[in-house]
Order: sequence, then C-alpha cells, then structure tokens
Amino acid sequence: MKKQIAMWAALTAVTLLMTGCTAETPPPPPAPAVPEKTAAPERAAAPEPAPAPEAARTAAYRKWGIEPLAAPPAPPAVKPVKRVPGGPVPVISDVPTDDKVVFLTIDDGAEKDPEFVRMTAELGVPFTMFLTDSVISGDYGYFEPLVAQGHGVANHTLTHPNLRTLSPEAQRREICGQQEKLRKRYGSAPRLFRPPFGNWNEATRAAAGSCGLDAIVLWRESMQIKNMQYQRGDRKLHPGDIVLAHFRGPGELKGRTMTEMTATLLRRIQEQGFTVARLEDYV
Repeated sequence: MKKQIAMWAALTAVTLLMTGCTAETPPPPPAPAVPEKTAAPERAAAPEPAPAPEAARTAAYRKWGIEPLAAPPAPPAVKPVKRVPGGPVPVISDVPTDDKVVFLTIDDGAEKDPEFVRMTAELGVPFTMFLTDSVISGDYGYFEPLVAQGHGVANHTLTHPNLRTLSPEAQRREICGQQEKLRKRYGSAPRLFRPPFGNWNEATRAAAGSCGLDAIVLWRESMQIKNMQYQRGDRKLHPGDIVLAHFRGPGELKGRTMTEMTATLLRRIQEQGFTVARLEDYV
C-alpha cells in the first residue's frame, strides 16, 4: 500500500512538471516603509526692531518737511484761566504762563483735506477746532478722526454772524444751538467759544455764560499763507499766546495746501523757540 501511495505521488509530480503547473510561491512580504525625510521648516526672519519713539517722531516730522518741536511741559496743576462760579465768562487772547508754549486754534471747518488728518495723526501736535455748523454740516464725519486724536472741539456759532449786530436772544440761539449740535455729533458740549470775526459785546458774554461755556477765546496772532500776522508791535510770540488759523485750502491759500500752511506755521513757532501745548489743559 505504501508503495502505491509513493508511486501516485511521483506520477503526480511528473504530470505537474510536464504541464507547467507548479504551486504558487507566496510573494515576499513588502519591505517596511522608510519615512521620507522632511525638510526642516525655514526659520522666520527676525522682525526688524521697531524704531525708538524719538527716532519715529523725528521721521514723522521730516516726512512733512519739519524738524521736531520740543515736547510741551506738563500741564499746570491749577489752570491759570478759570471761570468763577456765577461770574462773567473770561475773555482771553493769551494765557498767563511762563512756559514757552503757544496754543493753536483752527476755525470754521470749510476745508476738509484728508492729508491734514494724516498729518495731525503723525505729528501729534495739539490744537482746538472752533467749528461753525453751516460749514461743517455737509461732512460732519470729516472731523470725527480729529476728535478721536484728542483735539478739542469748540463753539464758533451756527451760521458765523457778526454777533454785535444781533439781539441778545438771537446771539443766544446762535451759541446755544451750536452747543447742542456739537454735543450730539461729537459726544460732549464744548467749554470754549470764539465769536466770529472776534466781534462780541456784553450780550455775547451773557449768552455764552447761559449756554454753559467757560471762556471766550480770541487770539494774539493769526496764520496767513506764509507768515503770521501779529497784534503786538514787537511782532513776536509771547508765552501763552493763542494763534488763529483756519481750515483753508488752495483756493484761499494761493495754491498752497492746508498741510503746507500748517508746516509753515509750525516752523515759525519753532524758529522763535516755542512749542505747542493743549489749550484745554490751561483753560
């Protein structure tokens, strides 16, 4: 029996060999995957160091063709101009101080130059805006970034009349009406008032007081196109002087822009050894 089984196995092997049929050999197992090498992440370049504050300030000024003004002194602990409760509204053209500072005020609001907004943001020179509703009402929004920069908002009447020609009640409407307009538009009622053309009388003073104002602000110098116009015979700035300018454009400045006029004004102030302080810190 064993011989028969061995013979059958031999015959089967011969048959398979002759027919080319062989048992399949299982394929070798795949080689283990070798993880690809990934490039090391590039190291980010170190950021450029921010310029020192003084260097950045100098660069901002020079962008506008000006050398940096000196920093103003700290505000006085007690304001040198204060309205006595129940008393008349003070009328000032300058502020009592020994600090070599002057105060910039800009009237009306007719010119709305976006470059001026950029200039003031970069320079940080403080000023107070005496705004007239009839000339700002077409674009109240222009003044919002200037308010956000910290510049003061002050009252310059609703329609810019010569107040001395108006009755006491008409003066009050002009002044109180603008108080309310500016409060609604910019968040707070002004403390300071400037009569158009600098014209006022005791009825103006009484109206300003009844409308909640703390001072009537006039001026000692006014900025023209290239130079300042002085009220004093020595034609010089004095500590505490209030300087008048206007929101004006090339049509009124013989082709010069408001930023050019402002740069010239700052040069004239610096040439005389002065810098600019915030009027509301002193009044």
